[in-house]
Amino acid sequence: MNILLTGGAGYIGSHTFVALAAAGFTPMILDDFSNSSADVLARLEALTGTPVLCERGDVADVALVGALIAQHTIAAVVHFAGFKAVGESVAQPLKYYRNNVGGIIALLQAMDAANCRTLVFSSSATVYGDPASVPITEDFARSHTNPYGHGKLVCEDMLAALGTSNKAWRFGVLRYFNPVGAHPSGLIGEDPAGVPNNLMPYVAQVAVGQREFLNVWGNDYATPDGTGVRDYIHVQDLAAGHVAALQALLHGGAGGGSFTVNLGTGKGHSVLEVVRAFEQASGKKVPYRIGPRRAGDVAQCYADASLAARLLGWRATQTLPDMCRDAWRWQSRIHGSPRPAASR
Repeated sequence: MNILLTGGAGYIGSHTFVALAAAGFTPMILDDFSNSSADVLARLEALTGTPVLCERGDVADVALVGALIAQHTIAAVVHFAGFKAVGESVAQPLKYYRNNVGGIIALLQAMDAANCRTLVFSSSATVYGDPASVPITEDFARSHTNPYGHGKLVCEDMLAALGTSNKAWRFGVLRYFNPVGAHPSGLIGEDPAGVPNNLMPYVAQVAVGQREFLNVWGNDYATPDGTGVRDYIHVQDLAAGHVAALQALLHGGAGGGSFTVNLGTGKGHSVLEVVRAFEQASGKKVPYRIGPRRAGDVAQCYADASLAARLLGWRATQTLPDMCRDAWRWQSRIHGSPRPAASR
């Protein structure tokens, strides 16, 4: 089956491309390369052993997306194309609403016109806001503490309304926790443009000597060491979750309908735990400085992922040391050499 990956040249999209190809699907990429490198296509070809089908374009271009779906007989879409930095969303909310909410509206219009009504949507644990307790199950009350999370919440509600209006639609809503790591080959990984907005790539850049120290935003949270606790999930496990979601939607799994599931490990790690694990994986010191809390951050957030196990037969298998090892292999490979085919 042909699967369209919007934003498929990015960090999670590129890893999912490889996982889908290995599972027997034929993935196709639509990407405007505003936050990714076209060089990643050659590495995806090396990893999969087949030519990579890719169209440069904007997911908000309804005519283009509709034409691609029709021309390539697309069976389902996986929607990755969106901005993802919490801090940036606080500083530039309109940028996030225009791209993240406006983009999926255009995509759904194109899909509907082309009679393709199966979608896997990249949602986020940010839809839980500042949770009253952990671990978080899918029936927790939703809220938001920043425009990024609000946009994801709006998109989820939009999908639910669309599914109610037309029962032909089938949605797999995947609430990511914190994707980290890289492909074990070291060929693809996370390569953020400018200053990293997420913890692991920043830690990696400090370890490799690109940055002097890590800013730890807040050490007075109600957590074991005072720093924020998150559920870090290896990007390889996350990619496998997308394969499982597509298989369920296309082959009548998960009860035959739409579903919303958490994708996480079920275990939280603090910022300082990540620093220590990365130091052990890399053999490098990661200096850090404590700074004030950031707007929009919460104390702790980690998943109960048992529903994904029951509905999709999916479980995260890789540990924090695995994540740090693969992230370090990627980061040390790209440091000090010509710019590689990175995925952002």
